[in-house]
Amino acid sequence: MSNVFSPGELIGLLRAERTGRALEEAICYRAILLGITKTSLNTQSFISEASFQETARVLAKAALRGRIDWLKGLKENVVLGGMIPVGTGFKRVKRHSRQHNKITLQTKKNNIFEGEMRDILFHHREVFDFFHFKEFM
Repeated sequence: MSNVFSPGELIGLLRAERTGRALEEAICYRAILLGITKTSLNTQSFISEASFQETARVLAKAALRGRIDWLKGLKENVVLGGMIPVGTGFKRVKRHSRQHNKITLQTKKNNIFEGEMRDILFHHREVFDFFHFKEFM
């Protein structure tokens, strides 16, 4: 337990509860209400964090640590001009519901690493296909 979180580290309430359930032991914590600045700077997305304040410091720190932003939130997708992850029109929701039973078959047919890299770097398959198609022209 001692090496899961550092003393004084700020974590979300849900993360603390999930960790407690996973470790099957009680976690001592104190609830703290953060202001808007501290809340924005205490997020797992460094793009969201950099869009608020201290942009150069946040981006430099993220680069030095080799952090990857998985673009799961609304704010980072808006900043980068991507599709926001909400509603039934979100492609990942549609794809997941249709192919839920075919996951093992799909992973055998496709190169998993290539798909993950496409999602990380381009975030939309259409954008990747468009740029990939332009290379051959």
